[in-house]
Amino acid sequence: MVSFRMSKEEQVQLQAFTKLSGQSKQEYLINRALQSDIVVQGNSRTYKAMREMLGYVLDELKRIESVNETNDELLELISQINKTMNGFKENGNKKSPYATT
Repeated sequence: MVSFRMSKEEQVQLQAFTKLSGQSKQEYLINRALQSDIVVQGNSRTYKAMREMLGYVLDELKRIESVNETNDELLELISQINKTMNGFKENGNKKSPYATT
């Protein structure tokens, strides 16, 4: 059993990255802790999460454009989506393995 505390912002980011991976939170955290590759399973749940995240990113980009502000969490999310999408492209949309940093 492992437990730790996270800020609200970290919780939101973890939830987003977990959804994008298609893994359970437990699987995702174990793989990250062990510095293993995260293998994204291309299924309807993963695609739905990606679509939701891209919608959020689009809304945030529109908001930021109007106030001229940067957001580190949004940039991290965009980076994670980019890694996932590149993995899909490289592997013929079957699975997306990508090394996390």
